[in-house]
Amino acid sequence: MFNPTKDEVRRFFCESWRKTQAGAVLTPLEAIARDWMLQHPEYEADLANPEIAQTADYDIAKGKSNPFLHLSMHLSIEEQVSIDQPPGIRDAFAQLSTRLGSAHEAHHEIMECLGEMLWTAQRNGTPPDGVAYVDDVRRRAQR
Repeated sequence: MFNPTKDEVRRFFCESWRKTQAGAVLTPLEAIARDWMLQHPEYEADLANPEIAQTADYDIAKGKSNPFLHLSMHLSIEEQVSIDQPPGIRDAFAQLSTRLGSAHEAHHEIMECLGEMLWTAQRNGTPPDGVAYVDDVRRRAQR
């Protein structure tokens, strides 16, 4: 299982952004990251300064969301949908995207479901419940 450190994640996104800005060739994963970074221009300053990004404290209590966590969640959801894992997430995503009229907004809704699933698993000391996660996305698609 791929389990990068916080620093590795931040370096990946900053380097992908640098390569994007330079018009350099991107790996397939970097190209997916680029597509999400371009949809979040509010993160450009964070992505453009790797030295500061490595030490930045993104404390939600201070009103600062973590761009690297947010973009990582986009990548995770993109991968889940592409391989339909957990089973049913692709269809639930399609339904939610249709209801919202936006794949991007569907991703943001799914992030809430993903965060809830991970929080519950951590709190209970259990594995993440993929079935409950997909059911949560489906419920949001049917609102």
